[in-house]
Formats: sequence, structure tokens, C-alpha cells
Amino acid sequence: MLATIEERRTEIEFAEADAQGISASGIWGGASACPATAQGRIEIRGVHKHYGVFHVLRDVNLDIEAGKVTSIIGPSGSGKTTLLRSINHLEKVDSGYIAIDNELIGYRQRGERLYELKEREILLRRTKVAMVFQGFHLFPHMTALENVTEAPVSVKGISKDKAVEEARALLARVGLSDKEASYPSQLSGGQQQRVAIARALAMKPKVILFDEPTSALDPELVGEVLHVIGELSKSGTTLVIVTHELGFAREVSDKIVFFDEGRALEYGPPSQIFSSPRCARTAEFISKLL
Repeated sequence: MLATIEERRTEIEFAEADAQGISASGIWGGASACPATAQGRIEIRGVHKHYGVFHVLRDVNLDIEAGKVTSIIGPSGSGKTTLLRSINHLEKVDSGYIAIDNELIGYRQRGERLYELKEREILLRRTKVAMVFQGFHLFPHMTALENVTEAPVSVKGISKDKAVEEARALLARVGLSDKEASYPSQLSGGQQQRVAIARALAMKPKVILFDEPTSALDPELVGEVLHVIGELSKSGTTLVIVTHELGFAREVSDKIVFFDEGRALEYGPPSQIFSSPRCARTAEFISKLL
């Protein structure tokens, strides 16, 4: 557990919801409420996740501030991506809970019981949390403009004209005004990732999760994507970035999490993590990569 994080709340064991639900007694007990004006505050308490015998997340406790940039660094295979996917309920945790602005992710509380949401409800709740993947995940049969307008129209019910207007503004924001009619196959990797970022922004989320957004790019294309994320970091949207680009993380982040063997070993501002880490494992990792 991290010294800077409040003491873990009552552990909640999640399971597949049935007619009886599961106990939620004390889930919010003893902790300060999120201010009503906060947008995108993420609370992670006592989270565990197994893949068979592999214990990939081990009692993770974090508070990610609303409107700030938090980068998660650490060696490959340490559980960083699994944690990111759990925030969006793409992975179900085995125990503990995750909440955004005091709203449970993937579950509804009724009295002292927790019930897993139906898939449609989960999808609607995910509109508040966008994710940018390593592999772009654009629709190959749609143009850049169509990729950006698809979700606002089909999920949020925005009119086509309004979605197109906003999509063009977002493509301009990521430097792709001249590529709106291009298909993914006609775009470079960096351009595809910038379309993916515009697509995420089109949903106007509280939180954007970036899963190693430059790892699939050729080295000469990394800079253009990092530049867009850097500009986005000034927007007041909560950003959580899993990255191996330590220099970039140091520059744009308000807080850094060092992750190793499924645990958040250290959490603090870049000046502390990079210049005077408290954990020997953090210092070892950083010294090897910088």
C-alpha cells in the first residue's frame, strides 16, 4: 500500500451478479466525498485480478486526481495495461472496486448489495471513459471523419450534421484536417493514432486512458503523437497514460505511478519519482531506462 494514499476502505468481493447480489456494506464509509465540481476523479481500492494462477494485480490502491495527467510506468508484464482496462471495466476485477466521481465502474449499488450492470448499461457508462489503444482499432471500412462521428451518432444520439461539425474540429485539433476522407489503410501509424485520439475526444469523456499509445509506431512517428497528447494534457481532462516514454511522462504528468509485479509501488510527482524515488526498485528501473 502506498503511504500517500488513504487507508484502504472496506474490501468488497465482486462476483457475477445474481438474484441475491453481493454485499456492499460500508463501500463509501469513512472516506471524504468527491467534490461536486470534480470531473474524472478515479478511486481504486483493494483491487486484485488473477488470470488463472497468475496474480496480475495485487491490492492496488490509488487516487487519481480529476483534471490531471497521471502516467503509469514500469516493466513489461507488471500489470499496467490490466489496471487500465479494469478502469474501463474491459477487465473485471476479482476483488476491490474502482469508482469515477463516486460512481462504481461496472456495478450498481442497491442498499447494501452490488449488482453487475447489464452490458448496455456498461456501454453507456463507458461513454464517460474513452480509451486509446496501442493498435489504433479504427474501422477499416470508414474514413477518418466517419471513424470520429460513428460513436457520437450511434451511442449518444447526436445529429449527423453536429457530429460532422465537431469531428472536423477535432481532426483539425490533431493536425489532420486534410485527411478526413482518407481510410486507415491510407494513413501512417502516427496519423491513425491521432484519428483514434480524435475519436476518443468526440465522446467528450471525463477520463481518457492511453495504453502505450506510441508502442506500435515507427520511431520517427512517435513525436507527432506525443505532441498531440502533450497539448491535450493542458485541456483539463483526466488523462491516465501507460507509457515507456519516460522523458515524455516526466514532462507532461502531474503524478507518476511506478508499477511492478502487479503492485503500485510508488506514487508521486515527477520530481520525486525521477529525482529522489523512495523505493529502491523504482530507482533501479529509472536508472536503467534514462
